[in-house]
Amino acid sequence: MRNWLVCFIWLVGSALLPGTAWGQTCSFSVPSMVFAGSTIPGSAINSMTSVTANCSGLLALGQKVLICPNLNEGSGGATASARIMVNGANSLNYQLYQDAARSIVWGSATWPYAARPPGFLVAFTTILGPILGSGSTTITLYGQVLANQATAPAGPYTSTFTGANATFNYRYDDGNGCTTAAGATASPPAFTVQITLANDCAVTAQNIDFGPNGLLNANIDQTGQVRVTCTPTVPYSVSLSLGNTGTSPTARKMVNGAQSITYGLYQDSNRTVPWGNTIPTNTVARTGDGTAQGITVYGRVPPQATPSPGVYSDTIIVTVTY
Repeated sequence: MRNWLVCFIWLVGSALLPGTAWGQTCSFSVPSMVFAGSTIPGSAINSMTSVTANCSGLLALGQKVLICPNLNEGSGGATASARIMVNGANSLNYQLYQDAARSIVWGSATWPYAARPPGFLVAFTTILGPILGSGSTTITLYGQVLANQATAPAGPYTSTFTGANATFNYRYDDGNGCTTAAGATASPPAFTVQITLANDCAVTAQNIDFGPNGLLNANIDQTGQVRVTCTPTVPYSVSLSLGNTGTSPTARKMVNGAQSITYGLYQDSNRTVPWGNTIPTNTVARTGDGTAQGITVYGRVPPQATPSPGVYSDTIIVTVTY
């Protein structure tokens, strides 16, 4: 009986001491971040994942554990302005952020850039009174593939975080934040940041305005333009529909009520190669390079009987096939 009593008194006495070496252990998980979308429109692509910390400790006594999740460059590398995903020799810039507005970079206390990690706390829920506690906290990790990267070829781009690229420090909260890498260290299982770019194209078109004309007794020529942006190395064809009432590339019709004006659209400045919608007979073929490629559309109103005055118009649908 005496031995049991001595052990009990020692345990209670230890619990009441202001110890500084209370034990705590934490494990972490970060699911991979997967982006989906195309860089061809030139806009940013957003995604997100989560960072979860599970901690437990002895003699916690209401303490909270500070988590400092240091994320470095990743296997793709980084610059001062962006992290990098790679596909062979090709690269794609992205960044990881602490906030939904994608304005505060998620960094590390151990890399050469200014951005630091966000500190977050895990509060213990006691299991055996003040003796044993555990807790879990999950925060969001935000990502963005940066805008204006249409020249990236199609394919899978990745960057992997493991080992020194994902070193999480933790300690009981001492109010000093995550400015240093102090505390115990653990890493989550390896996770990746990834996107698979598919072949893609985008097109815009400029109107053709033949202007005001009193008589249609001679050729009236004007030009317009279509601008096509396609993934590098992708072959594509541009088709122009026959309009609302046209019968051929050179017999399209601008209309005003029941009256019409015949016109044609051509691939060349001499107006000898019609531009229609039969691939590959009368369409324009190009190969994408990730930039907006301008292709001139040559229009002609040939001599014909002049209809009544008014505004005559037609609508052409531009189709890019790739």
